[in-house]
Amino acid sequence: MAALALLVLAPAMLVIAAMVRLTSRGPALFLQTRVGKDGKTFRMVKFRSMCTNAERLVAELQESNDFAGGTLFKIRQDPRVTRVGKVLRRFSLDELPQLFNVLGGSMSLVGPRPPLPAEVASYGGDAVHRRMLVKPGITGLWQISGRSDLTWEESVRLDLRYVEGWSLTLDMIVLFKTVRAVVRPNGAY
Repeated sequence: MAALALLVLAPAMLVIAAMVRLTSRGPALFLQTRVGKDGKTFRMVKFRSMCTNAERLVAELQESNDFAGGTLFKIRQDPRVTRVGKVLRRFSLDELPQLFNVLGGSMSLVGPRPPLPAEVASYGGDAVHRRMLVKPGITGLWQISGRSDLTWEESVRLDLRYVEGWSLTLDMIVLFKTVRAVVRPNGAY
C-alpha cells in the first residue's frame, strides 16, 4: 500500500517539496530520530513545516507549551511553523514522506505515535512502554480521535488500546477514518 501511495502521490509530493523550498530557507525534508518497535531508534522523515532552528528554540518556548509539565511539547500557535507549514500540518501533508519509513520497515501505516527519545526517557512505568511493542504508524487511533487536542493520558490510552486490540479490521477502520480526520483538520497544529 505504501509503494502504491508513493507512486500516486509523487507529483503532489514534488509540488509540496518545491513549495517548502521556495517559501523558506532550508531543506524540503526534515529528519528526526524517533523510537520505534522494541525501543529501536530510526530516522523519521517529514516535509519541513518549521524554521530550520526549530529544535534549538524549544527551551526558549517551553513556558508556552500547551502541555506544560507533560511529556509532549506542543504550542497551538507555534511561532516556529512556516506559512506553508501551517497548511501542511492542517491537512497532515507533512507526514506523507513517512511512506518511505513504511517501505523501509521502521514504521507502519497504522500504529502508535512514534515518540522522541526524550519522551521515552521521561516515561514512567511499563504501561507506556507497551506502546513500543508494535511499529509506530503514520496514523493511529490518536489521530482519528482528536490529534493534538488530546491530553497525553488520552493519547497513551488510545495507543495502548490499539496495541492490545490490534486487528486488520481495526487498521482498515483507522485508515478510513483518517481520511475524514484529514479533511476536517480539528486538532492539527
